[in-house]
Amino acid sequence: MFKKYALFFVVLVLTVISIYNFIFYYKNGLGLSYNDARSHLDIGRRVVEGLKPGIAQIGSVWLPLPHLLMVPTIGNDFMWHSGLSGALESMISFVITGALIYKILEKLGAKMLARLIGVAVFVLNLNILYLQSTAMTELLLLATLTAGVYYFICFYQHEKILDLIKSAFYIMLSSLIRYEGWFLIGFAGIVLALTILKKKGYKVAEGTLVLFTTLAGVGIVLWILWNQLIFKDALYFAIGPFSAHAQQADLAKAGNLPTKGNILLSIKIYLYSLIYSTGAFTSFLGLIGAIVLWFDKKIKPVVRVASLTLMAPFIFNVLALYFGFSVLSIQGISGNTWFNVRYGVMMMPSIAVFVGYLVHRAKSLRWVIIGLFLFTTFFMFVNYDAVTVDDARVGSSQKNVSEVSGWLKDNASNKSGFILISAASHDAIIFSSGLPMARFIHEGTGAYWESATTAPDRWARWIVMRTYDESDLTYKALSKTKALDKYNLVAKYPFADVYEIKPEYLKFLNRDPIFGKQK
Repeated sequence: MFKKYALFFVVLVLTVISIYNFIFYYKNGLGLSYNDARSHLDIGRRVVEGLKPGIAQIGSVWLPLPHLLMVPTIGNDFMWHSGLSGALESMISFVITGALIYKILEKLGAKMLARLIGVAVFVLNLNILYLQSTAMTELLLLATLTAGVYYFICFYQHEKILDLIKSAFYIMLSSLIRYEGWFLIGFAGIVLALTILKKKGYKVAEGTLVLFTTLAGVGIVLWILWNQLIFKDALYFAIGPFSAHAQQADLAKAGNLPTKGNILLSIKIYLYSLIYSTGAFTSFLGLIGAIVLWFDKKIKPVVRVASLTLMAPFIFNVLALYFGFSVLSIQGISGNTWFNVRYGVMMMPSIAVFVGYLVHRAKSLRWVIIGLFLFTTFFMFVNYDAVTVDDARVGSSQKNVSEVSGWLKDNASNKSGFILISAASHDAIIFSSGLPMARFIHEGTGAYWESATTAPDRWARWIVMRTYDESDLTYKALSKTKALDKYNLVAKYPFADVYEIKPEYLKFLNRDPIFGKQK
């Protein structure tokens, strides 16, 4: 009876755990600690509300799927300000990923106990439980990547072309979430080409590879076309002023990219991130499980080769650090704070599968392994050892903008007028202020931004910016004018200053939207 409905019970339990953890983090205020989480929510909100709402607000800094999925719910103020609009997709992804871990282990021939332990390894990870309660993109990526890998393994087991098409579809979705998906297309394509070439020859390998990469690469092509259409530059997402490349270039100049060009340090830093995110003992079990899986002759060689795709997140992150495309700081090892340490959770589904398979094969040591895993997990919960929470609360990924946003909430809520601000620099302030999106003039508001940065005293009752910081687009635009002569500096905080127009210029201020629907 249980075996027949085991997957249903797994999904049910994971759903309850997911909902409980969202409520827990919502009540203690940690669900919105990540600055990026607030930015993701704001991007989704700008699609449906603001001075220039519309699909163009998806922008180019981040890939679009997480924000598009928010559109049906983000218009509700509670869904926006609670973070539930973004967390909902993370929560659903959490449940789906757990179910897929169960299914992968089932495909690999693991018994029921091993499947459930594999799911438990994933579910009983505090970092996963926290991230699934936020509007971050990691869980959505894990769900699509794991689905892609699952159907990739199915294809090698049954040689059904429909499984390869399904794999390509889910990997295509992952390519619209984070750039790890782009890497998986290439990685899985290489595995596919080499295995089919050896087994069936060049022509079949070529046709199969074209089918897979064409379907899997649709998202990349659409994203490049989007950038060309909206920003007149097909590679704007890669080399534009707000791209990761531009940010990494600034970090490199400041000497804050120690992993660039250093493969050993890149491996070391990501391994630390992996261990902090998954637990040292769990990581060790995962390594042993991977070795057991890859050398188990009971599994067809091609399936073992297909399982290499489970290592794609590890290889991607190491290469991204080595080439300077990514930055990851481990407190006390590389820098004095945490930054992007959550990238280690990208290997959690893979480690869960490896540990589950180890339990399946290690018959005599099975209960010892399970007991030690539960023992270490118990102390992780007792000590509340979640590095992602530390990263969100006190690392470089957070921004304590409560002073600025609090000032706006107290002083602008009951007064009419627009606030001129750079969303690229201060999305967290916009979100945390609690003010309607239509109150803000930012880079994405078209004619309002152009007019307000030329003659702010006609449009902006308040200006929020980092004075003397050229990376703040508001200051960069206004520094070329004498606009601030008509404003008083009314608040000065670590993350931004607030200027308010002088009383004598209030009568000239435009306080209502007048441009109508902009293209």
